[in-house]
Amino acid sequence: MTDGSATGIPRLLRVGMGATAVGLLLIFNSVDTGPGTNRAESQPAPPAAAAPAVPGPPDAVHPVPAAPAVPAAPAAPAAVPQAPVLGRAQPTRLRIPQIAVDAPFTELTLDPAGRLNAPPPDDKNLVGWYRDGVTPGERGSAIVAGHVDTAKGPAVFLLLKLLRPGNKVEVNRMDGTVAVFSVDSVEIFAKDAFPDQKVYGKVPDAQLRLITCGGAYDKKRRDYRDNVVVFAHLESSHKA
Repeated sequence: MTDGSATGIPRLLRVGMGATAVGLLLIFNSVDTGPGTNRAESQPAPPAAAAPAVPGPPDAVHPVPAAPAVPAAPAAPAAVPQAPVLGRAQPTRLRIPQIAVDAPFTELTLDPAGRLNAPPPDDKNLVGWYRDGVTPGERGSAIVAGHVDTAKGPAVFLLLKLLRPGNKVEVNRMDGTVAVFSVDSVEIFAKDAFPDQKVYGKVPDAQLRLITCGGAYDKKRRDYRDNVVVFAHLESSHKA
């Protein structure tokens, strides 16, 4: 499971979000009856990346040059340095300054049906890490889940969808290092069309996925219809 490949993901984490909301990252195994009581609700969000696309220039009529311009050779894209991957070390604390997250970790396991158990519903400031997956900073996609609200009110990932590319996510690790991730994108996926490979597929470097529920609340299914997923990559690391 340390290579982050989809084949290492537990069965119901890979199958996808089914109509009964028990599929891929029904992270939160909902048994409640409405917003404010569901174990992993989120605020409604459009089904698109949270970071808006930059619009192109408006259409305009340009004068025809007297002689054809010689196109400049395209500049070679600058290489983005990749931070060295880290060894395995259990995460202990998650910090996301932009949305005021500062929370300890708990380990997440699978239930008998192969679903990922939720973090305890009575703690609003707690995130869960899938302990049989890679640890944050190892090569592969580390999976971190959290509630957006509970019966007690707003919870740790309430504002997750507001992150933007370039925002930093810090993970303190038991080996005394801090893995610093940079957000690449924030996307919203319908639970019944969850892109397993995109979220859990094999990656060549150390990446992080932060996941919670989102979208409209479906009273019939007693669950939210979407998942909010933050994609991030390891940018650097340092001693705590």
